[in-house]
Amino acid sequence: MNKMQTKASASSKPKKSRWKDFKDNAELSVLLVPGIILLVVFAYIPMFGIIIAFKDYRNNLGIFGSKWVGLDNFKFFFSSQDAWRIGRNTVGYGLLFIITGIIAAVFVAILLYEVKNRIALKFYQTSMILPHFLSWVIVGYITYTLLEPNMGIFNRIIRLCGGEGLQWYSEPKYWVAILPIVNLWKNIGLKCIMYYAALMGIDEELFEAAELDGASRFKQILYITLPSLVPLMTILTILDVGHIIKGDFGLFYTIPRDIGLLYPTTDIIDTYVYRGLRTGDDIGITTAVGLFQSVVGLIMVVGTNLIVKKISPENSLF
Repeated sequence: MNKMQTKASASSKPKKSRWKDFKDNAELSVLLVPGIILLVVFAYIPMFGIIIAFKDYRNNLGIFGSKWVGLDNFKFFFSSQDAWRIGRNTVGYGLLFIITGIIAAVFVAILLYEVKNRIALKFYQTSMILPHFLSWVIVGYITYTLLEPNMGIFNRIIRLCGGEGLQWYSEPKYWVAILPIVNLWKNIGLKCIMYYAALMGIDEELFEAAELDGASRFKQILYITLPSLVPLMTILTILDVGHIIKGDFGLFYTIPRDIGLLYPTTDIIDTYVYRGLRTGDDIGITTAVGLFQSVVGLIMVVGTNLIVKKISPENSLF
């Protein structure tokens, strides 16, 4: 009887409204206002421009004066020879970056976790995260210094060893390896620090108990360390899946230096859209491609999260 009365009294209490939450945390809520304004101004209001994807846009006529063509811009793009090339490159590199990023970041984080000297640990962490804060323009110049055909460091080393210098900026095949390496070098530092922070939260008693039971260091990593990283790995993977269809423009435009000979292996949706907007000839088509890219990215994030939620609800993003 007492339990029933307790449930009835609990259900009779008015639920806390969102406005009540806002007033109770007014100081913190006000801090959200600048971010919300920026999000609305720079993310939501410009979404009105997607109408260009369905028009034969002309500068002299404007958005409203241009002719409505429906899905013709989408049909034109997907029937062109560029669609397969940039689609393959965008998705292929996206998957490759996710796989190599997870493996490398987790591996490095485990290595850092094994470092006991605090000074050495701080040095490794700082030196690894530093490239993340470098502009792609600077990274592009560093890459060019290494790969320049005549005086580049790599070609000079090759010639000193008796070989012939390679024409890095004329052969597309080399960039299938160059771009993932550059991306890994620039971004691995931040991700491995995230995984390292997760490792620091593991209870040391688990390792001590495993050691008393005779578990080797490898087995401790396999059965304690890696399972502890699974939730973070899942969340970061879900977020990265949304970027499979959206490549890093700075990487794919700055590092290959927008050289036409390299387009077979360096051209992605973002660089294709940029060139179209820069010339101003195919704004309708490039807008259609950008809209397709955004919709597919959203679907992939939501779909991946639903799959994870079905398999392991506690590791899902929402």
